[in-house]
Parts: sequence; structure tokens; C-alpha cells
Amino acid sequence: MKSLIVVFVFLFISSDSFSQSEEGLVKWLTVKEAQDLNKKQPKPFLIDIYTDWCGWCKHMMKTTYSNPNIAAYINQFFYPVKFNAETKDTIEYNGKIYKPTSPNPKTPHELAIKFLGTSLSYPSTIFVSNNFEYNLLSQGYLEEKKIEPLLVYTVENVYKSSSYDDFAAQFNHTFYDTIFAKKPVKTYSLKEIEKLQKKAPKKVLINIFAGFCNSCKVQNATTFKDTTIANYINKHFYLMNFDAESNDTIMFRGEKCFKTLVNGYPLHTLALKATNNRLQFPTIAVLDDKQNTLDALNSFLTPATLLPILKYYAEDKYKTSSWADYIKAYNEQKK
Repeated sequence: MKSLIVVFVFLFISSDSFSQSEEGLVKWLTVKEAQDLNKKQPKPFLIDIYTDWCGWCKHMMKTTYSNPNIAAYINQFFYPVKFNAETKDTIEYNGKIYKPTSPNPKTPHELAIKFLGTSLSYPSTIFVSNNFEYNLLSQGYLEEKKIEPLLVYTVENVYKSSSYDDFAAQFNHTFYDTIFAKKPVKTYSLKEIEKLQKKAPKKVLINIFAGFCNSCKVQNATTFKDTTIANYINKHFYLMNFDAESNDTIMFRGEKCFKTLVNGYPLHTLALKATNNRLQFPTIAVLDDKQNTLDALNSFLTPATLLPILKYYAEDKYKTSSWADYIKAYNEQKK
């Protein structure tokens, strides 16, 4: 399997040809440098927690962090920090001061204890959101296949709507599990939907994705092909898959929609109109049978989280009940 990270146009390079530098290809920063840069341009942090005596830490530098695709993704979307868990430096992190616990060698720094608690094992990698509100800790050596979902999960804010275990399972189904059972879901063009609406009106889902969005690929390959989800969509909705980078000109709500620059990036105006300008990736726009937007679901959704949302709109519960009341009742029925 070629490396997943597709934001960059790189040829896959086997591990035998990776740089053998002890620093790898990642452009490492200090804790202070990362925080200073984050004040000017927010990005999540990737903090590699190591010790000088840790052999697996060195091996990870020579393998995972020397993979040009992995390193390029980290360099663009993270502030990568190398942190020696036994440093004798005083460090300020997120407004607090952390010091060495002892002048003796091989003793943990206060910041290492903050990150790792009593489980002081190395290497450890912590992924931190740019506002310091979310931390995801992974302990042990991370090969390429293990670090990829962690990177995407953090960069694309999947942590806001899905647990890591759920996302990682669907990620692996998408890119590495060739025996994952899939149920076909029917998809239509906008013109086909407009014709079908005249005979059999249904609500519409516009699944909006882009080539640079890795969580979109996971959602398309798993959530939309889950048997329960596919059956429910086929029965109650017309689904349109839409690439937000499409070059096509499309009529929508009586207006021509086309690709144009949006904040300096070429995106299709249909994606904006269908979501009432609430576009993120991935997004599912929920429309009624008259093409009026009911909602824009701006997050990665697992089958379990998408199903009650589909029912909420397909069964017109949104007309009589708030989402908070509906999902509370829905969850109580499942107990």
C-alpha cells in the first residue's frame, strides 16, 4: 500500500531509501519556538518525547520521521517539537513553568510527568490542538501506518466528532483492510435528482468532499457504505456526491455554480450555496425536496453518529423537536 498522505505530490519511497539522519526529515522545534510560532499562525503540535538512551526513539527518527511523505505532512500542518524528557532546562508551556525534578541523570522533567503521568515510557508522542484544549497521547514506537491516522485525526479536527478508536478503525478499513464488507449506496447527479423529485419527492444529501481531505476519503469509503446507513439513505434520501474542486458548471436553485477562488483557494460555489456558506471538510448538506438547506453537517461522522441525524430529518422530527431533545430520547430508547 502506498503512503496515504495525499495532500502532497510525492512518489512513494521505500523505507530502504529513507534518510538515515538521527533527526529524520522533520523540521524540529523547541517548545518555546513552537509556542511563539503558534501565536502568529495557529497549528496543532506534535511533541516527540524521547530520552538520549532510548533506542526505539532513535529508530523512529531513522524510519517514520525519515519517510518524506510523513515528514512533509508534519512539517506543513504541525509545529513538531522534540522534547527530551530528562532535560535540565526550565520550560514554559501553556503559561506554566516546568522544571527538572532532580539534578541527577535519568530523572524525568516536570513537563514529561505532566504529559505522561506515571507511565514514563519512550518514545511517546502527544498531539496537541493549537488552543491546547485537546491532547492525544500515543506511547511506543509508531510506524508509518500507525502514525497516519493520528496525524489526520488531529489536523482535520476529527477529534471534535469521533473517538480516535472509531476513526482509526474506519481509517484502516479505507486504506488497508481489503476484506471490509461494503454496501453500495445509490448516488445521483443534481439533474437526475430534480427529475426524480417530480415523481417521488425525497430529501437530498449532498456529500461534499475534496481531494486534499483525508477524513473525507475515510467517511466516503466507510460511513456511506455501512450496510445500515446505505439502506437508510437509499430508502429515504437522494444522495449526491460532490467534489468541491469540480470544474463543472452546475445549475442550483436557478443559479449557475462554478469553481472560483474562495479565500485564495479554488472551490466550487455549489458547495458554498448548498451549505449556506458553512463549508468545512467533510460536510453533508441536508436539503428538503425543494432544495432548501436544512442543515450542514460539518464534521466527520461514523455510522453510529450519522444514523440518528438521518432519522431526525427523514422523519421530519426537526419540525417538532429540538436536536437536543431528539437525541436524548433516541439514546434512551437504545438502552
